Amino acid sequence: MALRELAGEARRCGGHAAGALMGRVHQVALRYVRVRLGRFGAEDLAQDVAQEVCMAVHTALPGYDERGAPFEAFVYAIASRKVADTQRTLIRGPRSVAEVPDGPDAGPGPEGQAVVRDEADRALALIRTLPPRQQEILTLRVAVGLTPEETGAALGMSAGSVRVTQHRALRRLRHLIDLEARMPRGRDGIPAGSRGIPAGCESERAS
Repeated sequence: MALRELAGEARRCGGHAAGALMGRVHQVALRYVRVRLGRFGAEDLAQDVAQEVCMAVHTALPGYDERGAPFEAFVYAIASRKVADTQRTLIRGPRSVAEVPDGPDAGPGPEGQAVVRDEADRALALIRTLPPRQQEILTLRVAVGLTPEETGAALGMSAGSVRVTQHRALRRLRHLIDLEARMPRGRDGIPAGSRGIPAGCESERAS
C-alpha cells in the first residue's frame, strides 16, 4: 500500500494502520537522518531523531492535508526541521556519551567498523561539497528513496528539474571521485587534501 493511502487509513481507523504507518515513517526518516547527520557519526543519535520524527508525524497526522503532495513530502518537511534542530544543538555543545551495551556486540569488530565508517565518511564528505540543492536531492532520491515526482513536491520543483539536478550532482561526484583517486595518499591512507573541498573548487584541484 502506498504511504499516502496508508496515512489516510491511519487517520480514519487508527489501530493497526497507524502502527504500520509509523513503521514505514520510521524507515523513511531513519534513512534521511543517517545521511544528514552522518558527519556526527552516532547511530543512537540517528535513531533518537528518527523516533522524534515519528512522534511529530503522529501528532500532526490529524491535521494533515494532502493538497496533491505525497505523504513522503509531509514526513520530509518534519524530518528536515528535526535534523536542523539537532545540528544546531550539536554545534553548540558536546554530544552525550553513548551507553555501554549490556552484552557482546554481534556486529563487525572495531577494525571492520572503522573501515565501513571511513568509507561512509569519505562519501558523505564528497556529497557535502555539492551545492545545497544537489545535496538535498541526492539525499531524498538515494537515501530516502523518493521518486522524482515526490522529491519535486517536497522541494517545490518539477520532476524534470529534479532529474536534471540529480544528473549534474552525480556527474560532479564522479569527477570528485576520479580526482580523489589521483591524489597522493598520506600515512593514514586518506588522500592528501581530500577533506573539505569547497563546492566549485574541483576544477582548480584538477588543473
